[in-house]
Amino acid sequence: MKYVLVTGGVVSGLGKGVTASSIGLLLKSCGLRVTSIKIDPYLNTDAGTMSPFEHGEVFVLDDGGEVDLDLGNYERFLDITLTRENNITTGKIYQSIIDKERKGDYLGKTVQVVPHITDEIQEWIERAAIIPVDGKEGPADVCVIELGGTIGDIESMPFIEALGQFSYRVGTGNFCLVHVSLVPVLSVVGEQKTKPTQHSVRGLRGLGLTPNILACRSTKALDDNVKEKLSQFCHVPAENIVTLYDVPNIWHIPLLLRDQKAHEAILKGLNLLGIAREPDLTEWTARTKNYDMLHDPVKIAMVGKYVGLTDSYLSVLKALLHASVHHRKKLVVEWVEASHLEDITAEEDPNTFKAAWNHLKGADGILVPGGFGDRGVQGKILAAKYARESNVPFLGICLGMQIAVIEYARSVLGLHNANSIEFDPKTSNPCVIFMPEGSKTHMGGTMRLGTRRTYLKVPDCKSAKLYGDATFVDERHRHRYEVNPDMISELEAAGMSFVGRDESGRRMEIVELPSHPFSIGVQFHPEFKSRPGKPSALFSGLIAASCGELDELLNKSSHVSKVVGSGISNGKATYNGHQNGSYFNALNGSLNGVCVNGNGVHH
Repeated sequence: MKYVLVTGGVVSGLGKGVTASSIGLLLKSCGLRVTSIKIDPYLNTDAGTMSPFEHGEVFVLDDGGEVDLDLGNYERFLDITLTRENNITTGKIYQSIIDKERKGDYLGKTVQVVPHITDEIQEWIERAAIIPVDGKEGPADVCVIELGGTIGDIESMPFIEALGQFSYRVGTGNFCLVHVSLVPVLSVVGEQKTKPTQHSVRGLRGLGLTPNILACRSTKALDDNVKEKLSQFCHVPAENIVTLYDVPNIWHIPLLLRDQKAHEAILKGLNLLGIAREPDLTEWTARTKNYDMLHDPVKIAMVGKYVGLTDSYLSVLKALLHASVHHRKKLVVEWVEASHLEDITAEEDPNTFKAAWNHLKGADGILVPGGFGDRGVQGKILAAKYARESNVPFLGICLGMQIAVIEYARSVLGLHNANSIEFDPKTSNPCVIFMPEGSKTHMGGTMRLGTRRTYLKVPDCKSAKLYGDATFVDERHRHRYEVNPDMISELEAAGMSFVGRDESGRRMEIVELPSHPFSIGVQFHPEFKSRPGKPSALFSGLIAASCGELDELLNKSSHVSKVVGSGISNGKATYNGHQNGSYFNALNGSLNGVCVNGNGVHH
């Protein structure tokens, strides 16, 4: 096994995740099998209990692991399926050590950071690296490891020490370190400054790690004299210093690395030059150029409570992007803070209220994503009502589906106090209830998580057609509340159609309004399985409906004889979460290239 470690220096937010994913793609294009590991030095066991404002979205894996959003980048870039073992946290390491200590595994010994913690980290890396993630048997050829945080952080010190020991343990030729750093350009003098990177590398070397390659973030390509200076002071060959300068969209990053021969430096450091082929990024290059040339906009209103931090909805944005590129449309996201649609905002801040509604009414389609808590719920209900009454394409995900059901019960059934137990525990018309198997005492890891099967009960519904006439689909979940099964007959009698259910038939998974051009709510999270070139079926449907191409898509999907699936059921194809892409097999890891607007602000 060969290992590539990606670290970061100077400041956070330089794009280590994008760099690590791009390196993985580049090595994969050289014919190598690649897997990924993300190390997060925080003490949480996983990302499941963190606020999106704190750490961005929580990405959910097939096995139910709640992990850092960078693992979503890896899956999308490399088209692989990772496990919870591929995300290492300080919490997991210490929990494992303490469990062993209590069992008596260290009987008679003093348990210390060195060697016990550092050994546990190294063993975890080796264990996770050999897990197959690409559908093939046997371990990958190369494991790309990203160390979260910045060199010098106190919380990452045990991992730095462990990785220093690990590089010595696996030996020269099996370990390559890529250090991502910042080369700022001071506006006063316009000169690229190398001192921050020099200090970062000096700190890294002082901790026992020596970089093989420097990946320097800057606003423009590094001058030759700057590279020579960095080479001299950082002890890195000039040809091993690459620039990750600002580009119009993030799909250019793997091409930047290839053009600067980064793959050759990595392959040389791993003794793979004679084994790997030249990188084949022909389709990637064409894809990137096509993406840059998209001009015809499709405008989607994203109605949520975390719109102040776009990373909170990163996978949703990626899924929208994959679908819009597939349909050759330029994605424009209108961010709508849900609470700004409510009457209380109209009283306190009329201008904000008006702007929010203008954004909503100016959109071609509306999406209400998942979330927790009661803030902004009334605004989401109003958005769902507007979409239903105005025949605007609507997609509700997780909470978004529950919102659609609550709105329908209030507006159509006349149950004005209909609500979710989450928001009003004493409601007399609970449309959404707490799942019986959920825990009310422990929050972490107690939701219904990971890939679960949904059976499509109505063959001619829009969802079934979008999924290629599949009889069931496997999608990822993350929820602890569900639509009340005791209200289903009443809701369906009033015009709703619960077309997808779990194996018991009592848990609602997909709801549609047959009389609406496109109104679908799903309990699962289809965004987690969307891939560039293989957009999620439901996101593809939303984009198609928003630009007037739904009928064409439904006719095409219903005649697809071969879909990406997990087998055959009752003579029909089954589906694992996304549509076959055609030309756009693109890979994405950033918001660059997506036009996102909100409350009059252009980001």
